[in-house]
Amino acid sequence: MCVSLSTGCVALSRAGDASPSIKILVTYHSLSGNTERMADAVVAGARSVSGTQVIRKRVGHVTADDLFSADAVIVGSPVYWSNMSGEVKTFFDNWQFKFGVFPEYKMKDKVGAAFATGGQVSSGKEVTMLTILAAMLENRMIVVSDGGALGASATTEGDSPGIDDQELASAKALGRRVADVTKLIRRGAEQ
Repeated sequence: MCVSLSTGCVALSRAGDASPSIKILVTYHSLSGNTERMADAVVAGARSVSGTQVIRKRVGHVTADDLFSADAVIVGSPVYWSNMSGEVKTFFDNWQFKFGVFPEYKMKDKVGAAFATGGQVSSGKEVTMLTILAAMLENRMIVVSDGGALGASATTEGDSPGIDDQELASAKALGRRVADVTKLIRRGAEQ
């Protein structure tokens, strides 16, 4: 068995072991299309890891089966009044009221991550990602980040209209990291 640590990436391999297949749900809310563009980059990053199946859905279309069959969930939101959008908050409320995740903690040990888009440099993207991650932690999920300290984010107005290549690269890095970490956890669980 070999464990390699470099630049925040963990690689674990064992001779002859097949890499486990994983399923990642990327879900988001987007009115302007900015958060959707970031979601597409997150999906591309996750799909770059072999053996990864990715389902991309808007938060209002996620079913209980989508949620519970996923090994990882990556949630994206635009910033509304320095926090996640109401649609994303409803998605998390539905975890209990519609899907019944508690008291069995049905999301326990699944990997979670967040991404956000906001109009200005300091528009609340960090708070938005923190509230998404807090909901995941409350459900005993394992949260990871990449692309930024809390996840991937993009500034979409003012001096930075639209999403640039660096922001898309951070979203791809987040998707890749979630897939890599999820595979490590699945491999360990199967041993």
